[in-house]
Amino acid sequence: MEFAQRVLKDTKKVLIPIKDPIRAQGAQAYMKNIAPYLGMSAPDRRAATKPVFKALPIPTAKELGSAAALLYAQREREYAYAANDLLDHFIEVADRNFLKSEVAGLITTKSWWDTVDGLGSAAVSPLSWKYPSRALMKEWIGAPNIWLNRAAIGHQRGRRAETDTEFLLWLCHQRAKEREFFIVKAIGWALRDITAFDKPAVRQFLADHPDLGRVAVREAERGLNRLRSLSR
Repeated sequence: MEFAQRVLKDTKKVLIPIKDPIRAQGAQAYMKNIAPYLGMSAPDRRAATKPVFKALPIPTAKELGSAAALLYAQREREYAYAANDLLDHFIEVADRNFLKSEVAGLITTKSWWDTVDGLGSAAVSPLSWKYPSRALMKEWIGAPNIWLNRAAIGHQRGRRAETDTEFLLWLCHQRAKEREFFIVKAIGWALRDITAFDKPAVRQFLADHPDLGRVAVREAERGLNRLRSLSR
């Protein structure tokens, strides 16, 4: 059995028995009916799939991408979440082309903040750190797809002082006039993260962009105010 089919078969085998229709209804409503749900908590899902992933042979990068895509193609949302966990588990096999050849397609598949941000943590952040990715992030920030824009803005989350601040602020600048909530929010998170190690850069960005979306400004100010209160 090929790797992707085995992943799907074994993942269904452990998730279907723990589904909860009542929880599924609540999750689907909360997520604006983006997709149906099996109904389970993230810890329960991960507890069920972790042994499955550990028992798998080590895949090639292409096999990993195909398995993730097959999980994303399933109706219920938990399979996409499981795909992100699978990527996280085997991220070391992903090559320098993986973000463009495999992850970009996942970002634009039944897109919403949950899967896109999950891909950010599982694949975009670690791979853009491991391999040169500035050209790809420039491509994503200029794309007509808001989820690629969001992934580009969030690609350095968690790097703290290792953040390439100049490049990240350049990415934010490219979408500073955006009014789409999910982009404005991503800019705000990026600015808030930068306040942890470069408050002047954030203040200057806010001064240079007086028409920045209010949600982004609020997130940036939250970071600035938090640090100010801690210094008292």
